[in-house]
Amino acid sequence: MTSGKTSAALILALGLSVSAVVPGTAGAVTLMDLLRGGPGKIERERQDRGLPGVTQPGERTSVAGDSDPEPLPRVSGPRYYTYKADGTRAVDTSKFPAGLAGIKLSATPEIAKALETYYNAGGAPIWVANGDLSERASAVLAFFETVGESGLNPADYSISAPSQDVTASITAEPQAQVQNVSVSAGQSASPAIMQFELALSAKVLAYVQDTVRGRVDPNKLSGYHDFKRKTVNLAPVLKLASMSPNVTSYLRSREPSNEEYQGLKAELAKLRDEDKGGDNKVVVPANLVLKPGENTADMASVVNAIAHRSSAALKSGHAATFSAYQQTPEYTPDLVDLVKAFQSENGLKADGVIGRATVRAMTGDSNEAKIAKLEVAMEQVRWLPADLGERFVLINQPAFMAYYHNEGKEEFGMKVVVGSKANQTYFFQDEIQTVEFNPYWGVPQSIIINEMLPKLRNDPSYLDRLGYEVSVNGRAVSSSSVNWYGSTNAVSVRQPPSSDNALGDLKILFPNAHAIYMHDTPSKSFFNRDMRALSHGCIRLVDPRRMAAAVLGTSLDNVNKQIAAGQNRAVQVPTKIPVYVAYFTAWPDKDGKVQYFDDVYDRDSFVMKAFDVTTKARASSI
Repeated sequence: MTSGKTSAALILALGLSVSAVVPGTAGAVTLMDLLRGGPGKIERERQDRGLPGVTQPGERTSVAGDSDPEPLPRVSGPRYYTYKADGTRAVDTSKFPAGLAGIKLSATPEIAKALETYYNAGGAPIWVANGDLSERASAVLAFFETVGESGLNPADYSISAPSQDVTASITAEPQAQVQNVSVSAGQSASPAIMQFELALSAKVLAYVQDTVRGRVDPNKLSGYHDFKRKTVNLAPVLKLASMSPNVTSYLRSREPSNEEYQGLKAELAKLRDEDKGGDNKVVVPANLVLKPGENTADMASVVNAIAHRSSAALKSGHAATFSAYQQTPEYTPDLVDLVKAFQSENGLKADGVIGRATVRAMTGDSNEAKIAKLEVAMEQVRWLPADLGERFVLINQPAFMAYYHNEGKEEFGMKVVVGSKANQTYFFQDEIQTVEFNPYWGVPQSIIINEMLPKLRNDPSYLDRLGYEVSVNGRAVSSSSVNWYGSTNAVSVRQPPSSDNALGDLKILFPNAHAIYMHDTPSKSFFNRDMRALSHGCIRLVDPRRMAAAVLGTSLDNVNKQIAAGQNRAVQVPTKIPVYVAYFTAWPDKDGKVQYFDDVYDRDSFVMKAFDVTTKARASSI
């Protein structure tokens, strides 16, 4: 107690002494200044109020082992939704012509508006004549039975014949039995016939809308789907349908005409025409794993499968192996060479090891599975522009490939790595704008929180040692000075250009809300794998320099010089190029042959569920 009193007295005396000799200015040092740590501390605190995550020397932060440790936060990705069909409303028929006025009908808002536009303007009945079904109506009904050829479901456009009670297929509300109504001078028709008129018009409008933009709204499937849904001009459809000399030709003309869609449609027709007996089906166990030098009772099936599914060139090059094979179980060197050639032809790692991917290439999907993939692919083509463009880049995630198209033709393709199942790449379209050489890598908050934060809480200097740059509210700080137990919202982390930069030598940007782009990578070994869903969501390119030269319209030598200069530099592409970050488990290659791929994210199932929901909803409305 005595020493405490002495210290207090000394401080008091010092304070009085200072007060006596220093003029009373705004910067005067007072006793309270000294007690609070000196005149500079208040200013330091004022300056650092904008850096909430920065700790001061001697300031205590939460550490592992505290009685109440701060739990590690997580950043979650988008989710998949339970699909809901498009909503409907009552069609206002009060101003429709005689015989149609007052009929009850529900439809989606776009279709309801198109019906009201046509019939409110005095549009004559299209599908009924002389109180009965017209030839034009019969032609449309027959056409709707064939829409499966276009990957659509005939049930979506099904409607009962007018001679039956069609009310149930149009609206849930039963209609009272009434006498025939007058349609025009000297003509009358039953209410059922007139309701059929409106119902078939609604089905025609639905078909046109579906074949242009798809049955499903992709944005209602998941947060990974990002599309501006197409607006279809339905206003002239009914008038054109009424005037067309061949209404089915008019309807068929509304289908997409691009090569990709037509290739998928031709493949669908071929599969449906194939013999369903399965006599030519090759069976190889899906779980077969076979390495060179081993034996298997399935060896004969493997050789038969390769003979059945390989190209004429491969068969010719290995004709001696095929003819010499004696149905033995040994996996001999000549058979290993045959398998390697088959693997190479199918874009697989040519190592001679037979596993799941190789077996699938040998046997393919069942017809049923292929048809389902084709129907989904044809739907998804409708989400994209009708014309993909003369020059574009298409990244097909299930194929783990990117393709550069120029002058309407595929110029080259290359292997890519896409997002893992936990960090899925989105499905969207955009435009390539910039190539950045020797790039910085701005670390996303999701990686800071999910992957770096656990390490930083154990070792706050972790990022300093790795050479990363850290800033809080734009002010550069050391990693060790940040309170990693607080919020990281104001904290940014980036990796400077270097040989081990996560983005490698360059990145190709198409600004989007998902921070997805194409880039180089130091992890080249990933491209040797068959399953390449391994990234955090961006697209890693096996040959980024070639892609950069293509989109910039320059030479590979020029790209190499830009990188060799070592400077961080962004170069605008001369013309913005469409890029489709797509997801097709069935897609035609440059020769028009449809290839099938694993549904790595299980997205097709969500599209198929949406098909079912849509069909059920339509059965109770239009």
